[in-house]
Amino acid sequence: MSDQVKPTSLASIAGNRVSRTPGSAPLGTGLETRNLHAWFGKNHVLADISLDFASGTVTALIGPSGCGKSTFIRTLNRMHEFIPTAAMAGEVLLDGKDIYAAGVDVTKIRLKVGMVFQKPNPFPSMTIGENVLSGLRLAQLKQSNKEELLEECLKRAGLWNEVKDRLNAHGGSLSGGQQQRLCIARSLAVKPDVLLMDEPCSALDPGSTLRIEETIRELSKTMTIIIVTHNMQQAARISDYTAFFLADGHPGEMVEVGPTSEIFARPKDQRTENYVTGRFG
Repeated sequence: MSDQVKPTSLASIAGNRVSRTPGSAPLGTGLETRNLHAWFGKNHVLADISLDFASGTVTALIGPSGCGKSTFIRTLNRMHEFIPTAAMAGEVLLDGKDIYAAGVDVTKIRLKVGMVFQKPNPFPSMTIGENVLSGLRLAQLKQSNKEELLEECLKRAGLWNEVKDRLNAHGGSLSGGQQQRLCIARSLAVKPDVLLMDEPCSALDPGSTLRIEETIRELSKTMTIIIVTHNMQQAARISDYTAFFLADGHPGEMVEVGPTSEIFARPKDQRTENYVTGRFG
């Protein structure tokens, strides 16, 4: 029992941050799923997920391994379809329009809905500066002042002061935490409205994790952020809303969603309470 996280401590952490109300940010795009299902071949991995990610907020997706969190987040910018045998049903609405509708330009969707992965993946043969601006070239976007954009993205990712004097060094020369922030800066260069983050701190030390969380808090002032995390304290520290996923021998489902302070202090479902208090998972 001594290693279990007390719900009161998580509720206190969540209650200490100022949560934003939906749509209160000056920028940001609303994202919504309606009755979403996902499969890998005949394996039904997600069932009937309906979630609304309000503009200008941070939503944490929590739950044990194998409950479909990462699959779900990959449906939000059509990365799920990259996987052989993958299929989905339902709707993913961005600004009220279904991103899976016929004729939708997938490339434009992925510019609006950026992605940061669990493992930092800078392009090893590119310099730090080239890494940040690589998305512009891949998307064939024109930018009048690339130096200003480079500085802006690195500052927003909390990395500028650490690399401003070595922008021509290779991205692989950075530490793991710096590489992850470089990947965030790269995502920001194409000016997304939504940023998806799949366990971005799982391979990082506590200091690097803190810097990433500071970056998330700053970025959430102007965009919608959705983060998959196994770290309950992290969810309590950075998110406005938390959604709990569970498979439990069935296709992954969303058991409960609500303001983070309520999920950790007064969860409505016993399964949610059991998870956030460390009784399983």
